[in-house]
Amino acid sequence: MKFPAQAVRVEVLAQALGVTKGGFYGHFADRNALLDEMLDSWERMSTDEVLERVERHGGDARAKVRPAGALTFSSELLPIDLAIRVWSRRDQTVAERLRRVDNRRMDYLRLLFGGICRDEDEAEARSVLAFSLVIGHYFMAADHGARSHADMLELAARWLLA
Repeated sequence: MKFPAQAVRVEVLAQALGVTKGGFYGHFADRNALLDEMLDSWERMSTDEVLERVERHGGDARAKVRPAGALTFSSELLPIDLAIRVWSRRDQTVAERLRRVDNRRMDYLRLLFGGICRDEDEAEARSVLAFSLVIGHYFMAADHGARSHADMLELAARWLLA
C-alpha cells in the first residue's frame, strides 16, 4: 500500500498541470516543500477556516458543535484528514502536525462542551467521545438493527448534546 506522501510524484503533477518539471520547481523548491504546503493548507482549512465559519455563524455551544464537526470532517476535508492520519504513522513530523491540529480541535470541543455542562470531567469525556465518533464512524461496518447508520449518528449526537 502506498502512503500519501509516496503517491505525490513531481513528474506526474507537472504533467497533470501542463507544466514542465522545471516549471514545477519554479513554485516549490523541492518535493518536500510541496508536501509542507499541502500540510499547511490542510491545517489552515481544517482549523482556522472551520473555527472562523462556526464562530461567524454564531449561536450557543449546542448550535456550534454540529457544524464544527460537519465542517471539519466535510466530504472535502475528510479524505485528506484520513490520509494524513495514515501518513502520520510513518512520519514523526506529520504526527506532530496532526497532534497540533487535533489539540486545537479538542480545545474547541472542550470550550463548547464546557458551555453545555459545567463538570470539567464530563466536558472532557463528551469532547473525546464526539471527536472519536466523527472520526471512527467512517470505519464502522456494524449493522444497527432496524436503525440506519445515520440514525445512530443522530442518536449519539443528541445524547452528547443533552
